[in-house]
Amino acid sequence: MALTETENREYKRQLTDDIEKTVVAFLNATGGELYIGIDDKGVVYGMDNYDKTVLSFVDKVKNNIKPSAMGLFTVSPKTGENGREYFVVKIAGGFEKPYYVSKYGMSPKGCFIRIGTQNSPMTQTMIDSLYARRSLHTLHNVVSPRQNLTFRQLKIYYEEKGFTTDNENLLQNLDFYTEDGKFNYAAYLMADNNGISIKMVQYAGTNKVTIVKKTECGNCSLIKAAYAMLDALDIYNQTAVEITYPNRIETRLIEPIALREAVLNAIIHNDYIRGAYPVVEFYSDRVEITSSGGLPLGLTQEAFFKGKSLPRNREIMRIFSNMELAEQLGSGMHRIMQYYKPEDYSIDDTFIVVRFQNNEYSLTSANEQTNTKKLQRNYGESKEKVRRSYGESTEKVRRSYGEVTEKLQRKYGEVTEKQTLLSANKKRIIEHISANNTITIESLAAAIGVSKSAIEKNIRQLKKAGCLERKNGDRGGYWKITT
Repeated sequence: MALTETENREYKRQLTDDIEKTVVAFLNATGGELYIGIDDKGVVYGMDNYDKTVLSFVDKVKNNIKPSAMGLFTVSPKTGENGREYFVVKIAGGFEKPYYVSKYGMSPKGCFIRIGTQNSPMTQTMIDSLYARRSLHTLHNVVSPRQNLTFRQLKIYYEEKGFTTDNENLLQNLDFYTEDGKFNYAAYLMADNNGISIKMVQYAGTNKVTIVKKTECGNCSLIKAAYAMLDALDIYNQTAVEITYPNRIETRLIEPIALREAVLNAIIHNDYIRGAYPVVEFYSDRVEITSSGGLPLGLTQEAFFKGKSLPRNREIMRIFSNMELAEQLGSGMHRIMQYYKPEDYSIDDTFIVVRFQNNEYSLTSANEQTNTKKLQRNYGESKEKVRRSYGESTEKVRRSYGEVTEKLQRKYGEVTEKQTLLSANKKRIIEHISANNTITIESLAAAIGVSKSAIEKNIRQLKKAGCLERKNGDRGGYWKITT
């Protein structure tokens, strides 16, 4: 590998006994990447037992660093050109600085910070300064307003992902208790019943005078509400259609990948303790996504837009990462910046507001006025005239281009709560395959906004359930939906 060590990158030929020192140094700075199985010259040495090494690393971080760093790092498997395995740990800057190696306590011997390529001990003055600024109002420390909590919905999601869901162990591992053993605010947010409410609203014009439709997800586990919001995006983020011979051109009002990431960011990083919840508002010319809390202390706007991560809610981040809704720390911002600019954000100490303009405006120069007018008509102006002009009813278009039919919905089990909870990504896969039965796994991952491995896992499950087949092999073949 040609990469060299930097302030934000360190190589380790093997998992060392003092690896916690490097993790602590990144946590106390702005985060970084740790490569295990590569020496400081970039040579891949790999490891004898990959799985055992990863488990050992996670165990060291979990048990030997305070405050808890769980949810502040992700582990990604890699293979070098020589075929040897290594892994990359992406670490976020922590929200509860100073972090320290447990056995040495909050002292210069236990606290480190990244300076250049070195893990340097912090002075006692630095430690005291960071501790004085530490926020005590975190999801971990704030007691839940209710203590009779249940987690049936959350367990369903974890079971689907193959996790063991022994109740007490799961709750302990997810850090759902305060130091004195009470349910904390993270537990409250993930419980089956709570007081949270996430809203999605569509207005008729460019202001809030006339509401066209409204979706509210609340009084349920935050992870269930998040999946419901993602499903609602497919309805609210309308598709502009231009039917030309022999092709049919579809364009979403808002870029789906960027929209999905912005909504997930708002849900994951919102300051719930203030009692304000994310809101997604669709206007006739734009969408606005509002979350509470502003940027966490220590994270600049420049670092924010470069994808630096300082998660306010590490417990939520961890759960969403387990559900493969958040792949890597900071990766969502990189996806957003592929389509939009920092100027589309308004950030102050209280709120972050994202404003994405509809694509119909950005398409004007590319498609010129004629195509723009067609798109505008498809967004709802002169609907009946468009139907007559194209000679296809709305229902016929739905059938022709693969929106999930009632028969498919019955097939995928929209009848029990468990099946409803688990249907989101599989339903999107079926929708895309219905529209294009030669679509690749890479294209599905990009369109849905999840990892390639997540798509492959869902497809395996669809095949096992007898809902999907692959015909004529991987190359040159096609998908067949079996109903």
